[in-house]
Amino acid sequence: MATRKSSKPTYSFPDPIDNDILVGHADVWNDFMNAWNGRDVHPIHPVWMLCGPQGIGKATLAYKIAKTVYGNVGDFFIIDLAHNLDINGNPYPTGKSISVKTVTTVIERMQLSAMSGGWRVVIIDAVDELTTSASNALLKMLEEPPAQTLFLLVVHKLANVLPTIRSRARVEKMRPLSISQLRELCAHFMGDADISDETLRLANGSFGKIANIKASGGDEIYANLIETLENPRASASDLMAIAKQIAPDTAIYGILLDAIAHFGLAEIYPSATLSIADITRVHLEPEIGIFKILNDIKKCLQTPTAI
Repeated sequence: MATRKSSKPTYSFPDPIDNDILVGHADVWNDFMNAWNGRDVHPIHPVWMLCGPQGIGKATLAYKIAKTVYGNVGDFFIIDLAHNLDINGNPYPTGKSISVKTVTTVIERMQLSAMSGGWRVVIIDAVDELTTSASNALLKMLEEPPAQTLFLLVVHKLANVLPTIRSRARVEKMRPLSISQLRELCAHFMGDADISDETLRLANGSFGKIANIKASGGDEIYANLIETLENPRASASDLMAIAKQIAPDTAIYGILLDAIAHFGLAEIYPSATLSIADITRVHLEPEIGIFKILNDIKKCLQTPTAI
């Protein structure tokens, strides 16, 4: 059985710092603006934690807030994987976790700029990606926040954050985007794209997930995946061919779980989730691990349902 050829479309999705399009989250934005505009009467909380699933606009909101504050003030600091440093202070953007060196370097820069006056903004995207040592270094800074400094902490999973850091923050929980909000973003960034209702539904309120799928051609791979799994004559080589399409791009590994949900195979969802985590962590022959998941799905579909 021949698999479809995937032709990846070319879409441009700006980094959050360059993105001026924020859809949704008006409640959190209004909460901040009310606090900011009233800071002379009631001191604004120095640490704001923006929590919610990946791809819903948390970092975009953080940068919008930062630009609002930064438009009138002095310094702006970013802690993320793109600005990651190794132990010697050299750029290390390929790291999987934000190093303690990255955090301590920003702390040193902040101390040097302390006399410049005005507000300073620190964005951490994301706190989930800090190493344990980096989290502890951040905690020391938050225990006694510098004057006129606003910390904006992006968090994907609140459970991954040290309780002591959470306790020092104003936690703002951001909701997944609605279908209409996803359509609005799709129209803006992918006006010529054919976004199916199923793709919108499977996104679970995350435009980032849609962007990853469209930018990588993952929607075509997903359609091919479902078609192959539904075909009773599909062979092991057909499954391996799809596994090899999926393997190079970790951003679309979620389509494996989408396929499990599509067929209603809740019983293998936990094991597949663990397998995907192992594949992502180990990076050893990922197509083999993906093939095993596909084969498990296929076996479940071929097993007669008890009456």
